[in-house]
Amino acid sequence: MNRLEGSVAIVTGGARGIGEGIVRRFVAEGAQVMITDVLAEQGQALADELGAAAAFHHHDVTDRAQWSAVVAATEAKFGKLTTLVNNAGIIVFKRVEDLSDAEIDRLLDINLKGVIIGTQSVIPAIERAGGGAIVNMSSADGIAGANSLSVYCASKFAVRGFTKACALELGPRKIRVNSIHPGGIYTPLANPMNVPKELYDKGYWIYPAQYAGEPQDIGAAAAYLASDDARYCMGTELSVDGGLNAGHYYMAMPGAPKQPGG
Repeated sequence: MNRLEGSVAIVTGGARGIGEGIVRRFVAEGAQVMITDVLAEQGQALADELGAAAAFHHHDVTDRAQWSAVVAATEAKFGKLTTLVNNAGIIVFKRVEDLSDAEIDRLLDINLKGVIIGTQSVIPAIERAGGGAIVNMSSADGIAGANSLSVYCASKFAVRGFTKACALELGPRKIRVNSIHPGGIYTPLANPMNVPKELYDKGYWIYPAQYAGEPQDIGAAAAYLASDDARYCMGTELSVDGGLNAGHYYMAMPGAPKQPGG
């Protein structure tokens, strides 16, 4: 499939995890991609592996000047910019009263302010290209709350609202804006203890899919929203969460599925 043939995308946080899954899917679908991240070694290695269709730019998404440099570098390298995937983000697991001011600021700066500045920064370039798409990474925790993730949830709920407001404002300017809401995805960010996948999956057996997703699951969703197949999607919330926000199984109910292997 070449749904993204002719597209040029910036993917923030693209060096590993969900971002890497998006980058790989975009290139496979025919796009050219500027990978941005603070993880320079991993980002450059991915760009080198993917060849002429990809390049890397070191990028702190909270820095407006760096956004200007990334947009300019993308247009210089690939001739235009049609797509932005605001994927860069962090997570901090702590009780709300234990969060420091520095942690609160960092969560909001990267997860929310970075999305806002990024959107502002790419609008002129996407308009020069004749239109395109912005895909914002929210979360299943931007639809429902999660224990010990209060400010993370706040940032992802805010991305959800920002996406809808921008969809109203930018849709008439031929820029579609949508959000993705991943559930449990097996990535280094979500799995800092490097738990094996089969063990990590056990944390998700109460949901319909009964396993954690993979970065390529989000890559497929992002490719759809960036493509013309999603031309009528504006302000759409695309949940890719294995049914996490559909609700929990009640294991005592007749006919309820058992834990895998149980």
